[in-house]
Amino acid sequence: MMRLSRRNLLGLLSGGAIVAACSENAATGRRQFVLVSEEDLAALGEEAWRDALSQLPRVENRRMEERLARIGERVVAASDVQVASWQFAVFDNPAINAFVLPGGKVGFCRGLMEAAASDDEIAAVVGHEVAHVAARHAAERLSQQLALQVGVSLASAALSEEYGQNADIIAGALGAGALYGVILPYSRMQEFEADRLGVDLMRRAEFDPAGALSFWRRMASGGEDAIEWMSTHLADQTRLEALQTLIADRG
Repeated sequence: MMRLSRRNLLGLLSGGAIVAACSENAATGRRQFVLVSEEDLAALGEEAWRDALSQLPRVENRRMEERLARIGERVVAASDVQVASWQFAVFDNPAINAFVLPGGKVGFCRGLMEAAASDDEIAAVVGHEVAHVAARHAAERLSQQLALQVGVSLASAALSEEYGQNADIIAGALGAGALYGVILPYSRMQEFEADRLGVDLMRRAEFDPAGALSFWRRMASGGEDAIEWMSTHLADQTRLEALQTLIADRG
């Protein structure tokens, strides 16, 4: 379904396939709107992973990569995520960052590995990334973007007869409203879910969940938070407060 034509996608969105595309995710316990299959997502992730491995330099520190793999494999073993092959790599980049691709491909930057004060803190980030896969957040985000694009196109066509040359402006405003009212807040919810599920994965893998709190506390900028409602990620203080409550609730 990743290569659906606009006409076929319109048919999906306007027909009964929307109902069929809504299913409950066992990890999150909520229903999700998904238009792409796991197979298509995994293929997309595999292609992106090959590009990353071919274009981005890997660290020459074998122990660093072995450490990530060792921690990652413990976290993955504690999850119920079924993928063909989990892979972990550390890229030679000073940024404090990490990412996960559909299909179980996890990349860490060298800067994050160096900034982590313990295995527990590394496990916190791995757990967060694995949680994104378990919650099918990539499928959700892509499906929302597809639906938004088609919806704005339909609105533009419908408005063109009545509003003429102003139709694109009105449709653009509708798109912005959907973006800030649905897409980005939904992404913040996904971040909360990944934190929550990641902490649970840490506990099951016998890491100390307090590592998540200590890591994010050190990573907090200390300056003014970005305007959170326009961000796909959580403001530092919001994340810290949520983690504190979560870890306290988990005992």
